[in-house]
Amino acid sequence: MEKYLPVIGPLADHVTVVEKGGIKIIRVAHPKATADISLHGGHVLSFKPTDQADVIWLSEKAEFDPAKAFRGGIPVCWPWFGRIAAPAHGFARTSLWHLVEHRETEHGVIICLGLEESQETMAIWPYTFQARLYVEISEKLKVTLEVSNTDNKAWQFSGALHTYFNVADIRESVTTGMGPEYTDSLQDSKVCQGSTQLQLTDTVDRVYTQPEDTIEITDPKNSRTIVIKNKGDNSAVIWNPWVDGAKSMGDMADDGYNTMLCVESTYHASSLETGKTLQPDESYQLITEVSVK
Repeated sequence: MEKYLPVIGPLADHVTVVEKGGIKIIRVAHPKATADISLHGGHVLSFKPTDQADVIWLSEKAEFDPAKAFRGGIPVCWPWFGRIAAPAHGFARTSLWHLVEHRETEHGVIICLGLEESQETMAIWPYTFQARLYVEISEKLKVTLEVSNTDNKAWQFSGALHTYFNVADIRESVTTGMGPEYTDSLQDSKVCQGSTQLQLTDTVDRVYTQPEDTIEITDPKNSRTIVIKNKGDNSAVIWNPWVDGAKSMGDMADDGYNTMLCVESTYHASSLETGKTLQPDESYQLITEVSVK
């Protein structure tokens, strides 16, 4: 993200609202870290601990268009993940969220965004709900998607915090902790057994079904390891489009795949009907926590 964007107004000592392409972005500039969070999509666009390269990857060709999802950052995929219904990955990532509250201390900043049903969402998915996205910024980034059933009937859902991580060189980066078993989306969801280490040489699109509590990405050229802790998930999705995939995307540079890797905290389901059931007045949390060592 550009350092200088039109400032709409300060919210607190370390929190301001800026604007790009008509999209309002909450900018956090705290001694521990900086971050950008778009109200469009409830989308974390950047997280940069002090004296570190950005941990989050955002495409240099990302489109700041209220009708589209951003390429990069942390898209909120809900109330479904994937192409099991339309639009792909649900409506949350292209909906306008609102600021519920912001808190700041010497330890960091907490931003809470909200989304509820509307005429637009009811036309796509006929249920009432309350979604809250808590973004905690300190030396770590913690993102919590909390969804509550405010309807008088149960509904099913799936979802993901679809994090794009910034690495210096995808060919040298090594991922561990995702577990050996996965379904391969490039082979019609064939169940496969793999290594407990992943170093890419080609396209990958996998749903790892037995991830450990902690997944790590070694990023040697940035002299760091990215540590990812997920909760509320039943799988971890790992994705990189590689050469041909990047070339096919209008919002990704042809060489964009070289510096990104998606490792997603996911509640995965093969259909809407087989998603997680939430009864009236019940809530659920999907969490990803990111740090650097």
